[in-house]
Amino acid sequence: MKFSKNLPIYIQIQEIIFENILQDKWKENEKIPSVRDFAASLEVNPNTVVKSIDKLQDLQIIENKRGIGLYVKEGAFEKIMNIKKDKFWENDFPELIHKASVYNISKEDLIQRISAIKL
Repeated sequence: MKFSKNLPIYIQIQEIIFENILQDKWKENEKIPSVRDFAASLEVNPNTVVKSIDKLQDLQIIENKRGIGLYVKEGAFEKIMNIKKDKFWENDFPELIHKASVYNISKEDLIQRISAIKL
């Protein structure tokens, strides 16, 4: 797998795990691939995956059931959504506003465009 040089690989692996959970590929309370299998599928060192999993355990997204394997924790979907929303408001939104300012896009233009979006 190709990874970006802009972010550490373990963070990019966390994002892959987030996507798998948000896209319902990995469901809450269900077992996920072992560290070794996941590392092999991504073509990375298992220690890199362990670093990602450790962080996700700290965030209460993944749990290690000793002797059984890794599982997506109950409530993981909502936690990930909150993490992603916070990231949007802290990073992405200010960048959008900055670019709008640089391109001389008015607040009214932004509001009009956003209002026209059908979600």
